[in-house]
Amino acid sequence: MVKNVSRRSVEDYLKAIYDLSETKQPVSTTDISRTLKVAPASVTEMLKKLAEKGYITHSPYHGTRLTANGSRTAENIVRKHRLLERFLHDVLKVDKTQVHDQACGMEHSLSDEAAESLCRFLRHPERCPDNGKIIPPCDLQIGSCAECIELHDKGLEGNGKNNRNRVAIGNLEQGQCGKISLIRGGYNLLQRLLDMGLEPGTKIRAVRVTPPNGPVEVSVGNSNVILGKGMASKVFVVFEENG
Repeated sequence: MVKNVSRRSVEDYLKAIYDLSETKQPVSTTDISRTLKVAPASVTEMLKKLAEKGYITHSPYHGTRLTANGSRTAENIVRKHRLLERFLHDVLKVDKTQVHDQACGMEHSLSDEAAESLCRFLRHPERCPDNGKIIPPCDLQIGSCAECIELHDKGLEGNGKNNRNRVAIGNLEQGQCGKISLIRGGYNLLQRLLDMGLEPGTKIRAVRVTPPNGPVEVSVGNSNVILGKGMASKVFVVFEENG
């Protein structure tokens, strides 16, 4: 973590930048200040420290972007936050207007292992309850949520962790290539994708992307398939270095 700055402060800033980046990049100091309710001068000072530690790239008047390391760290805390929101709302029946503030007070003490157990307990939810944002995927070496449930029900664990570099097919840019790493869904979804030639390990290329959140046409072997926005948001890939 950043020297002389608490882990909680670092995570709060990275989470704020991550959330703001979902709708606009780069992120402005003003937006961060408004989100965290912190004075702009204090935000600027913190951003300098985060940049020195490699979490972000930042330049005055040009905004802030997460680096690969910053994105992984931010995604981890965002995942915990949104899982906790689901637990508070679905299990404890806390009103959705209150879950955000309560999750903010709990996310920093939730271990990675506890977050994985919470995800399984909730049966791998896809979106948080208050604003419907997608819960970032886990980094376990599993091909699907169905596989994770099966392993858990048998008293087994996953096969360790990957880097947090999974990207939903729906977020690919035209021409980008990747290998399917995770399918978030049950056996019915797995079967539908299998019938289309898509399964963990399959290499794909984004042929046509229809923003925002529209269908995505991908190339699989010698054929093309079209995924609706719902399905495209449930299939995650890791980028292929050489396409």
